[in-house]
Amino acid sequence: MLTAANTENPNAQTVSTAEIVQRGWDAVARGDWDALTADYIQDMIFVMPGQTDVLEGKAAFRDALDNLGAALPAGFAISSIRQIGDGAEVVSVVDWACDRVPDGSQLAVLFRFEGDKVQEERWFVDTEQWKAAF
Repeated sequence: MLTAANTENPNAQTVSTAEIVQRGWDAVARGDWDALTADYIQDMIFVMPGQTDVLEGKAAFRDALDNLGAALPAGFAISSIRQIGDGAEVVSVVDWACDRVPDGSQLAVLFRFEGDKVQEERWFVDTEQWKAAF
């Protein structure tokens, strides 16, 4: 298993980047945005569905999280998440459904790491299906 080195405390035990990603999803489920963003670097980027909307910087990402409900389709719910990979890149495969897509679908989220912190989060969805979900 590949692990990320802890750049802030060299004596700390290393943790796999897949575990960091899962820890982030757990924070999302709790609505704990501060815990989520603790694992991101200051100059991170977040690329939203459609690949044209980009948030640059941890502060902009954190602000967007306060309005997360407005960025998701009505009734959006995640039924399962699994991680693929470890090390510099981890992909989450997310099973989801919403009011307008009741039978569900999948999306993928790429996490790129700089050490043990997320440098980039990029969502990949069926853009037409995502637009129709609103």
